[in-house]
Amino acid sequence: MEYLLQQPVKAFIGTEKYKCTVEWRNGKFISDEPEVLGGKDLGPDPYTLFISSLAACTLATLRMYIDRKGWDIPNIAIAVNLYFKLEEDKKITVIDRDLNFLSPVTDEQRERLIQIAQACPISKIMEGEIQIRTFAYSNSGQENTHTYKNNGISVLWKPELCRHAARCATQLPTVFNPAAKPWVNMEGATSKEITEQVARCPTGALSIAK
Repeated sequence: MEYLLQQPVKAFIGTEKYKCTVEWRNGKFISDEPEVLGGKDLGPDPYTLFISSLAACTLATLRMYIDRKGWDIPNIAIAVNLYFKLEEDKKITVIDRDLNFLSPVTDEQRERLIQIAQACPISKIMEGEIQIRTFAYSNSGQENTHTYKNNGISVLWKPELCRHAARCATQLPTVFNPAAKPWVNMEGATSKEITEQVARCPTGALSIAK
């Protein structure tokens, strides 16, 4: 199993309602709730973030296809919203996606671009089967820590926080082998490769010593 993102999306919330700091591979942004729900509307709310991924993926997929075809469609706009309905006591989420091609397109092009939009990767995820696995950790400050070193870096490992060693073993097996003792072989890859793998750890079980 290999994650799609090299580094997980991370987020943090303190006592300020309901400001979340979200960290992605190249920066940070704020998510919040609207004032009517007790937030300050400092950033997009979770529903907005959810459908924004569909909007962005749709536009990027359409741009790739249009450019490959060489069609003269320089600008595309999109509006996305959602609502809920009940069907036989089952809650259904309906997402409306409205595409606006800001230049003339033929009927054939329009139909084909609708098909391409429906096949964008985020569409497939949203319309497919999704499993959400949840793991919980508490940093008590008393965890056992093991240190592994090579000539360039030191890796710190907290076993109490480690739930995903198999992922490391899959992604960088020359370094991480849960069946071995010690399970981290710091000579199995370059310091850069090890650092990149450690950065993918979603729990903080692995870190690079400062």
